[in-house]
Amino acid sequence: MDLHATSLPHFTREVARNVPGTFHARKYRETSLARFVHLAVACEFAWTESADGFGFGRSELREARHDSAMRTPWPIGFDLGRFSDALTPALVIRLDAVRRNLLRMIAAAGGCDRLRMHVKSAKLRVVFDEAIAAGITNYKCATTREAECLLDACDAAGIEGDLLVAYPHRGANLRRIVDIARAHPSSRVSVLIEDTGNLDHDLDAFVDVNAGMHRTGIPVDRSELVLACAQAAGERFRGIHYYEGHVHTGTFAERCQQAKPLLDRLVSLVGFLEDRGLDVREVITSGTPSLMPALAHPGLAGLERTVHRVSPGTLVYFDARSAECEELDYEFAAFVLGTVVSHPAPGIVTVDAGSKALAAEAGSPVAIAPDWPGLAARTPSEEHLPFDVVSGTVPTRGTLLALVPRHVCPTVNLAEAAWIVDDERAPDTLRVADVTARAHELHEGNR
Repeated sequence: MDLHATSLPHFTREVARNVPGTFHARKYRETSLARFVHLAVACEFAWTESADGFGFGRSELREARHDSAMRTPWPIGFDLGRFSDALTPALVIRLDAVRRNLLRMIAAAGGCDRLRMHVKSAKLRVVFDEAIAAGITNYKCATTREAECLLDACDAAGIEGDLLVAYPHRGANLRRIVDIARAHPSSRVSVLIEDTGNLDHDLDAFVDVNAGMHRTGIPVDRSELVLACAQAAGERFRGIHYYEGHVHTGTFAERCQQAKPLLDRLVSLVGFLEDRGLDVREVITSGTPSLMPALAHPGLAGLERTVHRVSPGTLVYFDARSAECEELDYEFAAFVLGTVVSHPAPGIVTVDAGSKALAAEAGSPVAIAPDWPGLAARTPSEEHLPFDVVSGTVPTRGTLLALVPRHVCPTVNLAEAAWIVDDERAPDTLRVADVTARAHELHEGNR
């Protein structure tokens, strides 16, 4: 659907028609659907051209973002008393919020077909099952363990999954991916290539192109090398993997401005390859911060022979860093349960969830305590996370806190198991699920 040539009421009908039937429940019509319509309007005006260049139509954007359509990312009054006998620190997954986040993600993309969800965040089989139940069939992963666990879930659900292992594995790791693919013949598995010497297997291939993050891939201006890799893959060539993960700071308008020239180059590269007789069946872009800017890009939306898919991972759980993206309206579906264990000085409390429970690589603060907005996290040590009490009451020793991580993906990876709560379908039940796709294998069968 062309956002630039449709009215708001028409877009509303199209979203309602393209999202799975469960999305038509009243609570989604009254909240999420309205919010996604407003997001779509915001995206539509992201590329407005004026004498000053590309930017937002300010009045339209203000009109598009009614506060009444916003949702609170954390449920007021969420009951932590149910965890009174739980050891801390502990990872907790709100499965009902996971379902709602999946529906939001599907709606934002305009349907499941434009998603290639990254499972680096999900990690748990129960969450893989929810994504499959929501209708998502195209996935992306990084590790061998993620690949095997996801494909196991696809087999169990009886679906033909389509998985890109979006990491440039070599040697034993690549051989392991080939073995996993052969053990799951009902699903399709592809890998990344960035040179012509890494094709001694029978898997499909996406050429990895460096969008400017300088992490992996062929520089986008080396179009002849991209062409050579695609030609070497022959019939196994599926398309381009193009991750603009360095577009992650600033307002939505600023991220749109940052992303546009990068995505313009991708569209030009697709045209270059097609002019030389190649069929570029798919291009894959965008994690969470650049998701909406990519979905708003007119050149990607206008590709006639190529499917453009986005690959968010964090949105299944959402986190404090993603909440800084004002256009994203999701719920915190994962948190670390911690206990206040000390009052080491006036105005400071310490919680038993340090860097072994909360990922610290994404900067400060490593977590927020949404039920305690007057607490500001200090730098953690391995087992301790001090908070400054900047306002409000001081939590007593023994108080349980829900800590929403700044970066949820590696936080989930730190846990061996998680408490699963489902206030929608099993409100009185707590159960434990293993984080089956965490860490890395040492050898085949090391699960």
